[in-house]
Amino acid sequence: MQLSVNIDHVATIRNARGGTVPDPVETALIAERAGAKGIVCHLREDRRHIRDDDVWRLRQSIETKLDLEMAATEPIIKIALQIKPDLITLVPEKRQELTTEGGLDVIRLKLSLQKIIDRFHQRDILVSLFIDPLPEQIMTAKEIGSDMIELHTGEYANARTVKLRKRFLRVIQKMAEFGKEISLGVNAGHGLDYSNIPPVSKIKDIDEVSIGHAIIVRSLYVGLDRAVRDMVKLVRAVRKG
Repeated sequence: MQLSVNIDHVATIRNARGGTVPDPVETALIAERAGAKGIVCHLREDRRHIRDDDVWRLRQSIETKLDLEMAATEPIIKIALQIKPDLITLVPEKRQELTTEGGLDVIRLKLSLQKIIDRFHQRDILVSLFIDPLPEQIMTAKEIGSDMIELHTGEYANARTVKLRKRFLRVIQKMAEFGKEISLGVNAGHGLDYSNIPPVSKIKDIDEVSIGHAIIVRSLYVGLDRAVRDMVKLVRAVRKG
């Protein structure tokens, strides 16, 4: 399992004060040196954190994979086609939400998403769909040509009891296995942190996890390099054991 680091919250801190620091691109470079295998950023319509210039500079600067999260809206699609990230992750987006609250309804949006996926494939850009861990959503993602899926782990991460957490973990495990069975790449993310990642790391069918908030918070106490290295160890060590 690999770790991709989401750097949105660095841009949030920068934008709260204005100016140019802290720099999301410099953050990305530190994360790469510490062992991250990809950098994730979400270019929202309201530009509340990551801005267009950030994505262009990331494309020019990082050496690993650039995963651009985005809503399936025409203005953002046009920007993504120009930037050509390594991976596009299509996510639902609401102006009033603090963070992405759930997965795409691929079944309801099937026709429009298929057209968008085709446009990105024409530019040799891989596409992932951020979805809830449900078999019908996964199967539809496969049918419309998605290269991979990112399973929404929010219910697992936010579970208030051990029993619930174990139940949601089993669902993620089964849906990751199902995704692999139908030849999809399988990633996971949302709400994962240093305490809840070890059980997820044991799921052999998940290729990569995307983690941002927990890493940035820990970096305030121990520094970014160590925060990323600590998470990399957790993501990789359990499966080896």
